[in-house]
Formats: sequence, structure tokens, C-alpha cells
Amino acid sequence: MDWNAIASSKGNSILSSTNTNDTNIKNSSENNNSINSNNIENIPNIPKILDSNNNDDDNDNNNKESKIENTNEHNFQKNCRFSWNSTDEQIFSEDEKTIIAVGHSCVKSVVPLELLRYVYLPTKPHNRLLDSNTMTIFYLHQKSFLPVKSLSQKEKKRILVTGGAGFVGSHLVDRLMLMGHEVIVLDNFFTGRKNNVSHWMNHPNFELIRHDVVDPFLIEVDQIYHLACPASPPHYQYNPIKTVKTSVMGTINMLGLAKRVKARFLLTSTSEVYGDPEEHPQAETYWGHVNPIGPRACYDEGKRVAETLTYSYMHQDDVDVRVARIFNTFGPRMNENDGRVVSNFIMQALKGEDLTIYGDGSQTRSFQYVHDLVDGLILLMNKDYTEPINLGNPDEYTIREFAELIRNEVNCSCNIKTLPAPTDDPKKRKPDITRAEQILGWKPRWPVKQGIGETVKYFQIQMEADLL
Repeated sequence: MDWNAIASSKGNSILSSTNTNDTNIKNSSENNNSINSNNIENIPNIPKILDSNNNDDDNDNNNKESKIENTNEHNFQKNCRFSWNSTDEQIFSEDEKTIIAVGHSCVKSVVPLELLRYVYLPTKPHNRLLDSNTMTIFYLHQKSFLPVKSLSQKEKKRILVTGGAGFVGSHLVDRLMLMGHEVIVLDNFFTGRKNNVSHWMNHPNFELIRHDVVDPFLIEVDQIYHLACPASPPHYQYNPIKTVKTSVMGTINMLGLAKRVKARFLLTSTSEVYGDPEEHPQAETYWGHVNPIGPRACYDEGKRVAETLTYSYMHQDDVDVRVARIFNTFGPRMNENDGRVVSNFIMQALKGEDLTIYGDGSQTRSFQYVHDLVDGLILLMNKDYTEPINLGNPDEYTIREFAELIRNEVNCSCNIKTLPAPTDDPKKRKPDITRAEQILGWKPRWPVKQGIGETVKYFQIQMEADLL
């Protein structure tokens, strides 16, 4: 498919209408695009640009409002323009130094990076206006969506993503939507945020359901990406019993669903199943070194049981399963207070605070950018392979080296201070990705420094919009 042809058709850039057939819905969408003056006339200091339904005789104001609305729509179209042929896997620029697209053509997941960036690195929020005088937010109805591929009914899949409003889940949802599939997001919003997927709300291919996977759920789907579970120490240690229940009961419920509807099931496991490893780097054949009663056990052992359940359903009930063991991942939409290394360092540097290292900083981690992880998950789901596969970046950094890298990128005036190391904190963590390279043809493409640049920009935008 020639995406550039879509961009130029009917003079609409690459915009896709929210509705193609239902005239009533279309009219409703147009009428609800801005705040109705009848609802806000008694509220002081409402900016005039929001009152697009004003029916008074002030032609100057009406013309000004129309001009602003048209300008916003023009900017939306201008910012979305790109040229791409999805059959060509040109991931890097001609000088091979800059990534211009993500995905793999073998599973039809290639998406221009410029298009994705419009979603997670917008210069201004797409669906809200902030009045700095009254410190109020006006939420606007969105008329247009980013373009999605047109698939035949045979090609289009119904895909369930649990935890789809979270950090990794929302990026996976973006990619699956742009690929043209129908996506159902299941999330209880404990760590996920509705705003991470709000740009798809009311799209014909998208559905968002507030639901906790600990409770059974029935739906007809073709694939299940099971991501639901808090993944950062402050979040999974906040309620360790609930964390275990999510990993165990939630996985049983999703595996039961996969069994009933004959859906393919992918479990997002974690490098934490290796614990504090005695083998370095960690291959999938390593059984791990985990403290079953420590403060991290609710997550570590919960994921180990989830893997056990996954393969029990495969061997006993012939459920079609996949297991990804995810190593440290970072990128836009990380929770700013989730206690992870990347978000901690970036937020502290942006605020001009000291960067805090727990322990002496000699412990090592491997950091992969979220787009690389999403590439790997989609490849794994669509490959005929059932054994666990590590998805991570083998480039290894000490925590102190990583702190210095972020300090030099964001704020050189910040100091680095040390605090006591937490209990059971792994001393080394580095994936052996031989299996991923051989089976999936996957390896990380994003340089850590380039990923940090995008992540810093995301947090800067969030802070400027007063969303943090």
C-alpha cells in the first residue's frame, strides 16, 4: 500500500474520518467538536476560541473562531504528513544513522516513525486546551484519526490487549491499530492511564473496557497479548497480594479465554524470573536465582507461576502460547513516579535535583527502547515458536554510567548522590538474545542515546502542559 497516495487523496493529507457511513454520528461529531456556548455561558473567563457554536451576530468573532479552527485542522494535517511505502523495509535513513520507521515487513508491522511520534510526542495535546488564567482544562471532541491500514476481513484480527492503557501496552495498541486490526483494551487503570489511548477513542476499530483481569472476562478474539500486571517495584510492592493474584488468577482467566475461543496467547513475562542471576548474560535456559519470600517475590514468583500456567495450558489443553521475557524498557508514557531508573533520573534532572543511585552504582542493567520491544512482541506473536524468548538490549551499563549519561544529556549541573541499596536488588542484568535473533530475526535497533532523547522530550512536553 502506498501511504503517500492516501496522504494526497481528496486533499485531506492522511486523515481518516471517524465515520464513513453513519450520517447521524458524523453530524454529532461535528456538533460536539467544541464546547457548546449554552453550557458555558455562565462560566467566567471562557476563551472565545472555544465557543465555535456561538450564534450571535458578531461576524468578526465568528470569522476569528472559524479561522482558528481551520488553522488547528490544517496544523493537524500538516504535522501528520509523511511519505511511506509499507512494502519497503527501509528502517534507517540513507546515511543509516537515523531511524525513520519501526516494525518488520514480514509481519506487516512497519509504521513510519513520524506518524507514531505525532501520537506520543505532540507539540500540543490533541484533545484539550489549558486556560492558564483559570487553570481549567477544556476537553475537545476529536473529529479525525490517524490513518490505519485497510485490511480484508480475512487479514484483520480481533486482538485483546490486557493492560493496554499502560506504558508498553499503549505503544503496542498504537502499532496494532495502525496495522489495521480491531483492538480491545482491557485495563483497571491502577498504573495505566486512559489518556495513553484517548486518541483512539470512538475509532471504529477500537474499544476500551475498564476491567480487572482477576475477574473472568468473556469475548471473541483471535489473539491475546497479556500485559496486565504492575511492573515497577513501588507499584507491585504497594499491594503484593494483589500483584500475585493478578499474575496467577489473571493469567488463568486469560488462558481460559484463549482455550475457549481458540485464540493465540502471548504472556509478557519478565527478566525478573532470573532473579539475582548467577549466570551472565542470561539465556532462556537459565532457571534463575530468586528469593521466594523477599520484597520482590510477589512479582518475580508471580511471573514464574504465570509461565508455569501458560505451559500447563499448552501441554494439557493445546492452547497456542507465546512467552516473552522482557528486560528493562524505557520510552514515552512511562509513569513519572514509577521508581524505575530511567524515569527517576530524567525527572530529577529536569527538576534540577540530585540524581539518586541506590547502592554504589556498580550494578548493571540493559535498557531497550519501547519501539524495539513492540517490534519483538508482534514478531513473536506471529511466529510459530512456543519456547520463552528474551527481548532486551544486550548493551550493558552500570547504573552510575547511566546516571552520568542522562545528566550530560539533560542537566549537567545536577549532582549524583548514593542511597542504601534495596533488598534483593539484582547485581547484573543482561539478556542473551541469540534465540530472538535466530528465531524472530529480531535485535534492538534504537541506540540508547536516541531513545533517551525522545523520552526526555516526552517528559518536557508533559511538564510544560502541567500534566505531571
